[in-house]
Amino acid sequence: MSKSMKYFLAYNSWSKTEIAEVAKVLKSGKFTMGKKVYEFEKKFAKYFGSKFAVMTNSGSSANLLMMSVLKYFPKFLKKKKIRNPNIIAPAIGWSTSYFPISQCGFKIKFVDINIKSLNISTKKVEKAVDKNTVGILAINLLGNPCNYNRLKEIADKKKLVLLEDNCESLGSKYKNKYTGNMGLMGTHSFFFAHHIQTMEGGMIITDNQDIYDILKSLRAHGWARGLSKRNKLYKNKNDKFKKNFKFITPGYCFRPIEMQAAAGLVQLKRFNSFMKIRLKNAEIFQNLFGNKEWCQIQSIEKNSKPSWYAFNLILKGKLKNKREKIINKLIKNKIEVRPTMTGNFINNPVIKYLDHSVSENLKNAEYIDKNGFFFGNYPKNLHKELNFVYKLIVEEIIN
Repeated sequence: MSKSMKYFLAYNSWSKTEIAEVAKVLKSGKFTMGKKVYEFEKKFAKYFGSKFAVMTNSGSSANLLMMSVLKYFPKFLKKKKIRNPNIIAPAIGWSTSYFPISQCGFKIKFVDINIKSLNISTKKVEKAVDKNTVGILAINLLGNPCNYNRLKEIADKKKLVLLEDNCESLGSKYKNKYTGNMGLMGTHSFFFAHHIQTMEGGMIITDNQDIYDILKSLRAHGWARGLSKRNKLYKNKNDKFKKNFKFITPGYCFRPIEMQAAAGLVQLKRFNSFMKIRLKNAEIFQNLFGNKEWCQIQSIEKNSKPSWYAFNLILKGKLKNKREKIINKLIKNKIEVRPTMTGNFINNPVIKYLDHSVSENLKNAEYIDKNGFFFGNYPKNLHKELNFVYKLIVEEIIN
């Protein structure tokens, strides 16, 4: 890899086919949510093994809708009439994984992560549960599934709702089941850097018919349109005029557009080929950076098959606390890098606006906050790029 080449964080995976399908929608003059969106929802649900899927304009919106279901329909909570409910979440994730918890009236209870997998520590979760805890938000970080055996055991034992943020982990599996299907609901993102790209875009999947209807109403102004015939939200008297303008939930406007779905349908067909390339890149990464004294790579949970959103390094040994020096060298050589997501989220200034607490300490999240970073993975052969990154870092160790 010459120094004139750039190792991007993300890569445009669109082909001429996506562009052509988007052009067809533009020529049709029908841009707002319609047939393409509904087709994409059905095919997405079938592909990833869920009964229902609801597309949104972003993964962040999907997270807010998911939490809103619990806010406005507490019947889905296993604990009833809790005055100050809290939801347990890992200290490393993404900002809009956390904000919806607070926005929907729940207190965020932060717990530490597992230093090896980077996912929520099941030991810390079990200790953090109190009488006001109603749920667990599991975030599959950077394509790596959480330990769902333990999380489900804890949720069942403590009567908690298990929710899943799968925005970075489309295509990952736990016990041969696609992640996103492990709890009551699971969210996904189709942003530019993600496994499927639809410009912006998101999806919620669930096996619950009632939740499916609620999500559709919440997504679009809170109206009664498009509900299942046997829905429990609103019973109309075959009056289409009135039904179209009946508002039954305190909804939002999170509708996707037809162009997003048109691109998504093509990307879904290409998804298997995308994953093969990502996994080959992951093998190269593991061979280069695995079992090194100066760094740690993300370990894979038992029974898991990760989808490798990106490649994370945690510096240790000779490189401990030398992230700034390493990062500056990589950037100078045109390699795009990012912190390990939000780092320890409670170090962000926005935390003052959020109702939250911290269970025990966050020492692992704090270490990663100072020593963690990642670079990109996408459906393009990255053999040269990964070897170049390795060479640059090894040079720093020798010097």
